[in-house]
Amino acid sequence: MMMPARSLGDYLREWRQRRRMSQLEFALEAEISQRHLSFIESGRALPSREMLMHLAERLEVPLRDRNPMLLAAGFAPVFPERSLDDPALAPARRAIDIVLKGHEPFPALAIDRHWTLVAANAALAPLLSGVADVTLMKPPVNVLRLSLHPDGLAPHILNLAEWRTHLLERLRQQIAATGDPVLTELQKELIAYTSPAPQRSPGQNRDYAGIAVPLELMTNAGRLSFISTTTVFGTPVDVTLSELAIESFFPADQSTAGALRAMMSATE
Repeated sequence: MMMPARSLGDYLREWRQRRRMSQLEFALEAEISQRHLSFIESGRALPSREMLMHLAERLEVPLRDRNPMLLAAGFAPVFPERSLDDPALAPARRAIDIVLKGHEPFPALAIDRHWTLVAANAALAPLLSGVADVTLMKPPVNVLRLSLHPDGLAPHILNLAEWRTHLLERLRQQIAATGDPVLTELQKELIAYTSPAPQRSPGQNRDYAGIAVPLELMTNAGRLSFISTTTVFGTPVDVTLSELAIESFFPADQSTAGALRAMMSATE
């Protein structure tokens, strides 16, 4: 049995409610009348394509979900979705490779919307040598699963409880923003893993002014401590690019920086 096609009003209402906004609140945010918004949601009025794009922008609807809204309103999709190997995205792929390579000898990786590994620099591999279940590193590699699985990196993360909480909170926020069912299933899987007791690593006292949660990892080179940043494309017009993120790890202390430089030199 085929499901009835969803209307534009259905999409707008769903995203408005996901953002926890009343009709009045959203109307004020979008600078239109509540009556006009009500008419659009009920199907009594059809917005122009420009108005629809404006509403989607104010609701922070992901590009992937704007195309169905356009189709529901009778407009052609605006945002293409192409493989990262598509020739049209070659400049973007080169940019990603330059960023990853330029971050060496420190580890960095690119992931898609489902935390699947897209690319990584040479500094990452030595940190994964302790992974017991090598199948976790066979493509497609899910970075969250690799990090938190009991046979993955988890046994080597000195502040596992803290790092696990940090990653699960990031995932929760992503699910709240996108409503992605694949991420919801991934969240259930990760939560089901054995939860470590709260702990503090044996490392030195840390003070990052609340702006970072460190990753403290035991490796063949000893204890390494990292802080990380996330980089996204600023104004993407392609669905694939809008969902890519680069995770860059920086040494949190001088001993980690020295160890990473030594590890990179040993592989050259």
